[in-house]
Amino acid sequence: MIAWWSWILTAVGVTGLYFAGRRRALGWAIGLGAQVLWIAYALTTKQYGFLVSAGAYGWVYARNFRDWTKPSPQPQREADDAAPR
Repeated sequence: MIAWWSWILTAVGVTGLYFAGRRRALGWAIGLGAQVLWIAYALTTKQYGFLVSAGAYGWVYARNFRDWTKPSPQPQREADDAAPR
């Protein structure tokens, strides 16, 4: 196996975590995209256990990306203040 795989997987994963830590939804999107690389790695190296981990991580990244891009609900008090009287 070509040694650069590990460097690319590491760089993409750390980049995604960096952006997620900076409270950017982009981090979760990068992490989700990285799972494509993990699937390619699993198939190329015939290490099929990585397919399961890519599915599990992909699900978590997709869910977090969805949650982080959804508008947050307004607190009840502000909603009451904004209602016409």
